Order: sequence, then structure tokens, then C-alpha cells
Amino acid sequence: MDTVPSPVGALTYRDATAADADALVALIESAYRGESSRTGWTTEADLLEGQRIDREGVLAVVEAPRSRLLAVERDGGLIACCQLENRGHAAYFGMFAVAPGAQGGGLGRRIIAEAERRARADWAVGEMHMTVIAQREDLIAWYERRGYRRTGKRFPFPYGDERFGIPQRDDLEFELLVKPLA
Repeated sequence: MDTVPSPVGALTYRDATAADADALVALIESAYRGESSRTGWTTEADLLEGQRIDREGVLAVVEAPRSRLLAVERDGGLIACCQLENRGHAAYFGMFAVAPGAQGGGLGRRIIAEAERRARADWAVGEMHMTVIAQREDLIAWYERRGYRRTGKRFPFPYGDERFGIPQRDDLEFELLVKPLA
């Protein structure tokens, strides 16, 4: 567990455990789905209904080899999380969620910088990869301001698998974003 000073209270970073699964599901759901997500800017509520993640999905990340789910706390409360997975030459960044009421103040920027630092330090990878719903232009623009670039590589959305939500349009797909970590 690492504590990093922050202008709005110290942030504590730690690897999530199975005991955190329910709280992580609630955090991720609040950031992306339903009415609570609309208080932040990362909502996908207009694109997808239903769940974003379930307990089994969180546990799969927590328990996978070469993977970690970073839990971020402030004043003892879970405020954000992100997935890091070692894929050899690159790390994969995903399942990034910041509590809706804490969005817009630079917290996400600090967390992604810490995730990149850990990927370099712990795994000596040269790149960070992520996939983002291609229709999320505002979110992609935010990642581009953090140094990520669009690759043009697209992947189909898993239509018909409600574990990932219920699409509200028929053109959803993911795009691979990449950032060198030199």
C-alpha cells in the first residue's frame, strides 16, 4: 500500500482483494451506468443500460496472474480503481472508474499517471494499451491529452452478452489507444 500526498487529501493505492469486490462493482457501476453516473462526465448511460461489471468480472481481474486491480482510497474510502495487466511488451489499462462526485478535479489524471508509473516500474513495459468505446469522443479526447494516441484498430462490441450491458445503439465498437511509457 502506497500513500501519495494530494491537494485534496492523501490518496492511498493498494491492490484490491476479493473482499473489495462488492464495493468495486458499486464504484464502477456508479461511474458509468444509471442516474448516479450522470453527475460525473464518464457516464455511458446514453449508450448502454444494464450492468457494466459484475462481481465475477471483478474477481477475475483480482485473481488473474500478471494482473492487478488498483484500489484508490482517500480518507479511508474507496474513490477510484483501475485494472493493470502485464501483457509482455505492454500493460493493459482498463476498468478505470472515479466516483462521479470526485470527477473533474484532476483525480483521474493523477491515478492514470500512477498506473503508468507502476507499469513501468513493476513490469518494465514500453507501452500502455487500452480499449475505449469509439463513440466516446469526449473520453478519447481526454486520453489523447494524457498522451494516448488512436490506432484505428477497432474491435466489435460484445452484442448479446448482457454482462457488458444492453446497447442502446447498433454501431458500438472499441478502439485501441496506445501510449509509449519511455
